[in-house]
Amino acid sequence: MLAKVLSSAVIGIDACQVEVEVDISQGLPAFTTVGLPETSVKESKERVKSAISNSGYDFPFDRITVNLAPANIKKEGTGFDLPVALGILAATGVIPSEILRRYMVLGELSLDGRIKPVNGSLPMAITARDAGYKGIIVPYDNRREAAVVKEISVYPVKNLPEAVDFLRGSLDISPESYISQLEMIDKISYEIDFSEVMGQEHAKRSIEVACAGGHNIIMIGPPGSGKTMIARRIPTILPPLSFEEAIETTKIYSVAGMLKKGEAMITRRPFRAPHHTISDAGLIGGGRIPKPGEVSLAHNGVLFLDELPEFKTHVLEVLRQPLEDQRVTIARVTTTITYPSSLMLVAAMNPCPCGFYADPRHECTCTKAQINRYRSKISGPLLDRIDIHVEVPAVPYNELTGTTPQESSENIRQRVMKARDFQSNRFSRTKIFCNAQMGSRHIRNFCRLNASSAKLLEFAVEKFGLSARGYNRILKIARTIADLSGSETINETHVSEAIQYRCLDRSNSL
Repeated sequence: MLAKVLSSAVIGIDACQVEVEVDISQGLPAFTTVGLPETSVKESKERVKSAISNSGYDFPFDRITVNLAPANIKKEGTGFDLPVALGILAATGVIPSEILRRYMVLGELSLDGRIKPVNGSLPMAITARDAGYKGIIVPYDNRREAAVVKEISVYPVKNLPEAVDFLRGSLDISPESYISQLEMIDKISYEIDFSEVMGQEHAKRSIEVACAGGHNIIMIGPPGSGKTMIARRIPTILPPLSFEEAIETTKIYSVAGMLKKGEAMITRRPFRAPHHTISDAGLIGGGRIPKPGEVSLAHNGVLFLDELPEFKTHVLEVLRQPLEDQRVTIARVTTTITYPSSLMLVAAMNPCPCGFYADPRHECTCTKAQINRYRSKISGPLLDRIDIHVEVPAVPYNELTGTTPQESSENIRQRVMKARDFQSNRFSRTKIFCNAQMGSRHIRNFCRLNASSAKLLEFAVEKFGLSARGYNRILKIARTIADLSGSETINETHVSEAIQYRCLDRSNSL
């Protein structure tokens, strides 16, 4: 007998439909899986056999052939266990075959019949909705994740007998309630705040500009000056995730298996801070079975690289293309996968190996050759992709112990959101969302300078030897500063401040 069960496979952060065909015929007992299965899929026959037997059903001792169609897509993971088991039970008459066509099914089986959670249930639920299925049957622990998808019924099951009884009509399972993003956003709160950062007004202003325009930023300063403290508070002043951004970000974490148990959706902008010993595959993604790396896990959020020169040079160089294209493409012999990587890069570094170059309170012990070698670990092309370079000096004692109230994250966020609204209206007919994403055509249209501003920028380009990319970076930053001040035009004040944020380009820099 032949039975068909509808399931899904994840490719990148999206899912595609997979039809699980189960044929049981007379012959010597055998269990064969075809359709380009990975090792974990091939091993499912042992889990399926034990789960069916231990759940009280008869396992057929005949020739069983399982086909996963389409056969040209590699199938991986353990999510096909439940569809295969239900297919076998349908082929033996335990479950009506026609009812299986109404639902998409996914889940991993334990040997006693319990259904374990799987990665990628969110993109699979989206695929089921788009394909017009009545509902999707998911493991109980994946119920909240799948329930963020509108217009599809999510039926959570805990074990194989529950799934069988539901499909036979002898058990009523209530669909998981839809969870709106607005309900989750209302619960967002942060334990840290910019009001805790004493002094460093110039650095905080540069962070505000960076967040308002989505610009990459690098902070240079001695140890203990507050670089890491400032960086960790950046998510508190970024605009909340839109529903589309939250869905896309959650899909990445779902595929990577990094959603916490019971977590429905990523509602905060991600903040990723990998250690400097990370490999290039860990940073941009990869592996035998390609998985998203830190740049994709930071999608729509912040990637913080502390002690930037300590990262391996070849690891930093692989960042160049993701920062430019806002996506990562991982090519393997059998497949090519693309992950999104639209992020805000925040980096921090010391001015020299000992960290005290140009610090009036500490003597630097580094030679000129050591300092040059330390800085040369960050290539010019990579620095060109970082819009804002800002110095973060040590905090004076009187500011550290001062009682003057510091501005809260909420106040800064309101200004950032207002500037983002200007940009949203400006780019409403384009596919970009913030000033940092502007291309040459957008810069020509939206970053026009008056005569005095143009003359000032010309002087800066000639004096500091800026590259064409550095020139465009200053124009983008100036546009963001103008947006923060509510100005449609870019004037000398905006250009002058923008030039201040390119300290590594200046000949008298660190």
